[in-house]
Amino acid sequence: MEVNIINPMHTASPMNPPTEPRRLLPGAARITLCAAALLPALALTPGCVVAVRPAPAAVVYTEPQEVVVTELPPAPVAEYVGVAPGPGFIWIGGYYHWSGGRWVWYRGHYERPPHPGARWIGPRYEVRGGTRVYVRGYWH
Repeated sequence: MEVNIINPMHTASPMNPPTEPRRLLPGAARITLCAAALLPALALTPGCVVAVRPAPAAVVYTEPQEVVVTELPPAPVAEYVGVAPGPGFIWIGGYYHWSGGRWVWYRGHYERPPHPGARWIGPRYEVRGGTRVYVRGYWH
């Protein structure tokens, strides 16, 4: 079925010649044409992708490790301590870690102790006889 639309307000004049009626496509054809026009645009837009990442492999330090550093760390970053993800988790506050000749901030996080009764000894920064030393945090 084809529908012709004619503008009843249109009057012909030398400056305004008569126009042919506009032809509309049937409903299904119009929807198909619109969908075909939208698909490429939708393909280019970023969508919401939810992916579950596996937990990173835990590195358990059971002895303090010392590194001579060239400078003291910057001031700590203020952090929000959220709710523990489950029973048995403890909060390990964020800290600066010496890596590749510079300080890198490690965000605070919840972690389960590696064995019952273990406690976290946080990293510390010391000056010994004029030498700056970073002592890595570890489980004791």
